[in-house]
Amino acid sequence: MARVIRFHRHGGPEVLRIEAVDVAPPATDEVQIRVRALGLNRAEALLRTGTYIEAAKFPSGLGLEAAGIVEAVGEDVTGFAPGDKVSIVPPLSMVRWPAYAELANFPAEIVVKHPSALGFEAAAAVWMQYLTAYGALVDIAGLGQGDVVVITAASSSVGLAAIQIANRVGAVPIALTRTSAKRHALLDAGAAHVIASGEEDSRAQLEAIAGAIGVRVVFDAVGGPAFEPLTAAMSPGGILIEYGGLSPEPTPFPLFNVLGKSLTLRGYLVHEIIRDAARLAKAKAYILDGLSNGTLKPVIARTFRFEEIVEAHRFLESNMQFGKIVVTI
Repeated sequence: MARVIRFHRHGGPEVLRIEAVDVAPPATDEVQIRVRALGLNRAEALLRTGTYIEAAKFPSGLGLEAAGIVEAVGEDVTGFAPGDKVSIVPPLSMVRWPAYAELANFPAEIVVKHPSALGFEAAAAVWMQYLTAYGALVDIAGLGQGDVVVITAASSSVGLAAIQIANRVGAVPIALTRTSAKRHALLDAGAAHVIASGEEDSRAQLEAIAGAIGVRVVFDAVGGPAFEPLTAAMSPGGILIEYGGLSPEPTPFPLFNVLGKSLTLRGYLVHEIIRDAARLAKAKAYILDGLSNGTLKPVIARTFRFEEIVEAHRFLESNMQFGKIVVTI
């Protein structure tokens, strides 16, 4: 028997329960992991509330990131052995392979031996944020030296990962955040400039910072009315990559900015990197290299115990965090 976290109906954090279940041995091509830490993601709150791209099947598990120790390996698995310290790339289905558990099975293809210097808490905070940011900025946008990139929801784990990747390639990261409360923390985290969108004229600030060069890349998790000032500050041929929808307001299509500048507005999910073996291999190599040389370093906002999962989800929904929320077992 092992403890797992499940929910039997949609709702707030209080629907999460810790239950004891029998965990099957790993199937062919699977690895069983004794989990030591979990990384929390907004997708898990969306699944819990019934608003995610995947539907829960009750009683439903959840969770996309974990780090721990290999307990057992299934048939045809090579390269892993019991005792190995590993972490997981987010599975394509968290209903099929939920991570919130003491003991869990995952496809061997998404299990990674992370750098030995990385502790379990940091390792559980790696893959969702860096894969998401890498896929958008490097794989799709081709972000490079001197490019100006705007990163919204900049204090999220993905936002901070994007700042680090932008600095790694020599780009100029501009962090957008709602208020000035996190300004100094974002500057310390590597942002070249910080704009408090709820307190400042975003368009005027972006145009003053970017000047004649303009903003070539926008990495946006918010949507909503911000599309107008963001696209107005973009350079001809620029690309806006949308990977979320945090704004409760409608998102207008900035027709004349898009037409006049030949802009690209592109929807993006990290799944397109994860399901493509060649692209995923390049992404993993890039991220592992950055973790090894210190140019990529997960920022952990707060750590909770497994037994505090309800409190951890409440904190996740508070939007008060700066970086990744981690749960330890």
